[in-house]
Amino acid sequence: MSLKRLCTICTVLLYLPGALCHMQMNNPFPLRSPLDPQTPENLKDYNMVAPLNPSGSDFTCKGYQYNTPLRPTATYEAGETYNMSVVGGATHGGGSCQLSLSYNNGSTFKVIKSMIGGCPLTLSYDFTIPDNAPSGQALFAWTWFNHEGNREMYMNCAVVNIVGSTSNPSKRQSTDALSYLPDLWVANLADVNSCKTVEGIDPVFPDPGTDVVYGGGMS
Repeated sequence: MSLKRLCTICTVLLYLPGALCHMQMNNPFPLRSPLDPQTPENLKDYNMVAPLNPSGSDFTCKGYQYNTPLRPTATYEAGETYNMSVVGGATHGGGSCQLSLSYNNGSTFKVIKSMIGGCPLTLSYDFTIPDNAPSGQALFAWTWFNHEGNREMYMNCAVVNIVGSTSNPSKRQSTDALSYLPDLWVANLADVNSCKTVEGIDPVFPDPGTDVVYGGGMS
């Protein structure tokens, strides 16, 4: 069976218990999501569940922010709390995840929530948009470092609209507004840095930020 056909079947089975698929974000819909009914067929990534290239050549966001029309799939207000979720069947024993925002098309991401241990055994998480997040279009990213299996980094990115207290800021002002937040943690991408996770150990982020939840026996 071809890889493309296998991934297509995997996507169809995402909502069935025990489906042998990795995980992917489904709320908000990421760029090129095969689950998004508004994604044109020729742009659907039926291998959305795959990790980033181990070299890091497609970091960030698999490069989709550069070759895909940027259509927002959610609108968030600064200071408000929302819910994100993932779907799939192969959770690889959990791991650790982060949620982050980028106002500069993925050049840098600032962490707004860290889930240390047990992610994505829990399929949905609440998160809060920072009070001082400016108005504008941003990338909302979910990243995951799996507990079991190959040493990988997973990343899905959605285009979102932020309704903030600052109207029409420049990209530099938008990025600077969140400069106090920790940078996205990156590992298992050879050409990005030398950091590697260890199988069987959920990563503990060195700077997880102030919004942190624990799972998988971590505390």
